[in-house]
Amino acid sequence: MVRKPVVSTISSGAYLQGSVNGRLPALGGKEPPGREKVVLKKKITLLRGTSIIIGTIIGAGIFISPKGVLQNTGSVGLSLVVWTVCGVLSLFGALSYAELGTSIKKSGGHYTYILEVFGPLPAFVRVWVELLIIRPAATAVISLAFGRYILEPFFIHCEIPELAIKLITAVGITVVMVLNSMSVSWSARIQIFLTFCKLTAILIIIVPGVMQLIKGQTQYFKDAFSGRDASIMGLPLAFYYGMYAYAGWFYLNFVTEEVENPEKTIPLAICISMAIVTVGYVLTNVAYFTTISAEELMLSNAVAVTFSERLLGNFSLAVPIFVALSCFGSMNGGVFAVSRLFYVASREGHLPEILSMIHIRKHTPLPAVIVLHPLTMIMLFSGDLYSLLNFLSFARWLFIGLAVAGLIYLRYKRPDMHRPFKVPLFIPALFSFTCLFMVALSLYSDPFSTGIGFIITLTGIPAYYLFIIWDKKPKWFRRMSDIITRTLQIILEVVPEEDCHKL
Repeated sequence: MVRKPVVSTISSGAYLQGSVNGRLPALGGKEPPGREKVVLKKKITLLRGTSIIIGTIIGAGIFISPKGVLQNTGSVGLSLVVWTVCGVLSLFGALSYAELGTSIKKSGGHYTYILEVFGPLPAFVRVWVELLIIRPAATAVISLAFGRYILEPFFIHCEIPELAIKLITAVGITVVMVLNSMSVSWSARIQIFLTFCKLTAILIIIVPGVMQLIKGQTQYFKDAFSGRDASIMGLPLAFYYGMYAYAGWFYLNFVTEEVENPEKTIPLAICISMAIVTVGYVLTNVAYFTTISAEELMLSNAVAVTFSERLLGNFSLAVPIFVALSCFGSMNGGVFAVSRLFYVASREGHLPEILSMIHIRKHTPLPAVIVLHPLTMIMLFSGDLYSLLNFLSFARWLFIGLAVAGLIYLRYKRPDMHRPFKVPLFIPALFSFTCLFMVALSLYSDPFSTGIGFIITLTGIPAYYLFIIWDKKPKWFRRMSDIITRTLQIILEVVPEEDCHKL
């Protein structure tokens, strides 16, 4: 029961929504200036699209602790194989999303594709857990890494106070939210700059590593596949760590409607990005093993720092700054993309209508951006973020697997659908099977965490029937919703998309 975007009536398929006449009331008796249509403009070029993907994939993990894969594979050789295979599998998933994104030219990513193929209930459940838990927790985690590493140069000889980390993290989160609220162009430009910083940081590791190989420093690659055997419990977790490190290839599909010439830009940006990230990740791990043994890597709390201290001397002090910039890029790219998910879900009637409105001058989805701020702050200062992410990590891959499986379904259900970019069927089949297989094995290897995550996800079902299906809400609730929506419209200066002609 999904509504079309409405302006003058209360949707039975939305909650916390009211009757909005589509106009910002005149402030001070004057009409708001300008008659330009309010829409999200197409400002994502190939360079910006590539920077969104690379900038959100490369976070802090590859610099701080890429040991999750090694720990669960048991050997250097197998860990490098897993890194490579995860890169190829992520490329398969990204290519599948390229077909979906060029066939279904709507923003929203997973949510939009699940809605198109499987209907509103699973799509609502997806956005429900994303808004309330996954995205705020994930943003808080990467932001905490930013806060810790931006402060590290000032606390070289002592422990960084946790309160200081959280306070500087809160400032960083606020800066990202303000930036994405004020300008799409500036957010994209800063993302390009931060992406180049990330690639520079990776090159700072790869180049000395290659020089070490040229010098014959290969002692840690001898008997590369010897060591502790990978178990049926450990190997799926190794792939989880690997696939998590590559997560972010899907973010460009969250902003499809803002991409210039999406039929060419999306596939090109995806292929370029995944090639760069996969090669970068594998070579970075190879570089680590030219200087650090598997045992030392397992004990290190910041592998890039350990590596740079041994090969780069005092220049190693720059590594925490690069890690902090890398985290900031992931924060910026994540907020930029996921705000469009909430924007589209609101437009479809699955979130409050205010979230599908756009600032009349800045042309940004202001409410969809700032809704993350209080939720992320709550996560930052309370609760066990890492447990929450562990509980719900299976949900991300479950829904991504379903979205890619939907591509196969659409091939047979809608064979005449316009597909500017088309992949061989074995690519989505293999990727969706891998996602669902990993989810099943996660339940086997860690049933408690996965079970809790499954229960949290299922809370979306009663929420769907309460907030979306039930259309006999009390009159006082409707009136309150109307007042809240109107008040927020006036305060934030936002209107529904393409509604500015009424101003």
